[in-house]
Amino acid sequence: MSINTLVAKIKEKGNPTVAGLDARAEYIPESILRRNFLLHGETLRAVAESMVAFNCGLIDALCDIVPAVKPQAAYYELLGSYGAMALKQTIDYAHAKGMYVIADIKRNDIGATASAYAEAYLGRTRVGDTEIAPYGCDCATVNGYLGTDGIEPFLKECRNRDKSIFVLVKTSNPSSGEFQNRDMEGAPLYARMAEMVAKWGAGLDAPCGYNQVGAVVGATYPEEQKVIRALLPKSYFLVPGYGAQGATAKDIANSFNSDGLGAIVNSSRGIMCAWKKTGNNGEDFREAARAEALRMRDDIVAAIR
Repeated sequence: MSINTLVAKIKEKGNPTVAGLDARAEYIPESILRRNFLLHGETLRAVAESMVAFNCGLIDALCDIVPAVKPQAAYYELLGSYGAMALKQTIDYAHAKGMYVIADIKRNDIGATASAYAEAYLGRTRVGDTEIAPYGCDCATVNGYLGTDGIEPFLKECRNRDKSIFVLVKTSNPSSGEFQNRDMEGAPLYARMAEMVAKWGAGLDAPCGYNQVGAVVGATYPEEQKVIRALLPKSYFLVPGYGAQGATAKDIANSFNSDGLGAIVNSSRGIMCAWKKTGNNGEDFREAARAEALRMRDDIVAAIR
């Protein structure tokens, strides 16, 4: 089961973190961009190929210390069809290096459209008599606020293909409380969503002790983490908001269980853009990313002991 794989990789590396691969052109070292501009001009293709080179370099630097990567689809969609190819190449390279891949898509819709999203990122597309995995991710982030009919296609992939999902429960952005903290018959809406996550996960417990249906819970809301953890003791949490969004290791401690498991903390810009702090024009982007990933690991592990 997919969640078993993630937990095993976290234990193996002693590292409950995930590196976000959300590169914009300005995050990529100039030397990489220049090389591709010479080949393809100032085009979407040039940026996409630069993104793949950057991502592969980051994966090479991180794969033995970080268990997972999380490409955010929006940054690839910015580059049109070339971005779709860059996303697929990034996923394949991460898998080849033994990393777990979380597709950060936050998608949903109703019925057949939700099925298309689920099949695209977690399942397979039928072409004649052949089934092909368009992206082949291990897991995806999903918007549950459309209700059960929008979640069921993703649950189908969890059941049939041993995939996992993280459902948005309490997001890290400052205005999330405008809706997610509103009273919903005596409890905040995010707590009602957590109750639905528990319901959707029925029958999907894995041997590792966790469920294939997890929750996105922002690092920027430590008190809400405590409430959600009480409602979802068996769900893994994907925790955004550490670092660039202002949350510290202390802020994420409530997401973890007493066994030191139960959550995986994301950093995107902090790792990708670590090279900007070294003064070497990105020539050392691999070393800078690795050093930041190790610092983050040690910071978080110390906070949850």
